[in-house]
Amino acid sequence: MERKNSTVVTEFVLLGLTQSRNIQLLVFVLIFTFYSIILPGNFLIILTIRSDPGLSAPLYFFLGNLAFLDASYSFIVAPRMLVDFLSEEKLISYRGCITQLFFLHFLGGGEGLLLVVMAFDRYVAICRPLHYATLMNPRACYSMLLALWLGGFLHSIIQVALILRLPFCGPNRLDNFFCDVPQVIKLACTDTFVVELLMVFNSGLMTLLCFLGLLASYAVILCRVRGSSFEGKKKAMSTCSTHIIVIFLMFGPGIFIYTRPFRAFPADKVVSLFHTVIFPLLNPVIYTLRNQEVKASMKKLFNQHRA
Repeated sequence: MERKNSTVVTEFVLLGLTQSRNIQLLVFVLIFTFYSIILPGNFLIILTIRSDPGLSAPLYFFLGNLAFLDASYSFIVAPRMLVDFLSEEKLISYRGCITQLFFLHFLGGGEGLLLVVMAFDRYVAICRPLHYATLMNPRACYSMLLALWLGGFLHSIIQVALILRLPFCGPNRLDNFFCDVPQVIKLACTDTFVVELLMVFNSGLMTLLCFLGLLASYAVILCRVRGSSFEGKKKAMSTCSTHIIVIFLMFGPGIFIYTRPFRAFPADKVVSLFHTVIFPLLNPVIYTLRNQEVKASMKKLFNQHRA
C-alpha cells in the first residue's frame, strides 16, 4: 500500500486519560501508590517461588511466570503514563508507538495463553491425577512455556505488520494515554475496514475463544469433583474460583475493547486503564492470597531475613 503524497507522521500526540489537571494529579497519586505497593509484591512472588524448593510443582512454576509477565506488562504503559501526567506535551514517536503496541500485545497474548496452560494444569491435576507426573513433567512445562511465548509473538507481529502497511499523513492526535490498535488505526489516512476486521479476528476472536474455552474447562472440572470428598471438593472449588476471577479480570476488558468495531465509547479509557495498569499487577496477588503454600513460604522467607 502506497503512502499518500503528504507529510508522513513521525510522532503522535497522546491526549491522555483526561484533560482536567486536578483529576490528572489525583489519578497520578493513586496509580503511583498502587504501583509502588503491588509491583514489589509481584517480584516477591517470583523470589518466593524460586527460593523455596517446596514450590517446585508446575502450578507454582506457571504462577512465577505469570507474575513475571504481569510485572513486565505493567512497565509498558504505567511509567510513561505517570511521566505524561506531569508533562505539558505528551508526545510519542511513530517508532516508539509501534514498539509499545508490539510489546503490549506480545506480553498480553502470552499471558492469555499462559492462563490456558494453567487451566490445563488444573484439569490434569484434578481430573487425571494418576497421569499428572507424566503429562506435566519439567520438559512438558518448558515446552508449553516456549509455545505461549511464540504464540504471543505471532499474535503481536501480525498486528504490527498490518499497521506498518498503513499510511499516516495526519492527523496525529491519539485519543488515549498509550498506543493501542483501535486508536492508531483510526488515524490512518485510508480506508481501514479490512484491517479492522483482521484485527478483530486476531485480537477479539482470540480473546473471546480463550475466555469461553477457559470457562468451559473449569465448568468441566467442577462437574468432575462433585462426587469427591468434602476436603477435595473444597480445595478444587478454591483453586477454580481463583482462576475464574483472574480470567474475568484478564479477558473481560479485552473482550470489551477488541471484539467490536473500533469506535470510541465513553468507558474506553477507564477500561484500558484497568486492563493495562491495574489488573495485570493484581492477577498474581489474587492467586497468592488464596494459596496457603505460597503464603507460608513468604512468611518463612521473611523470618529468614529477620534472623
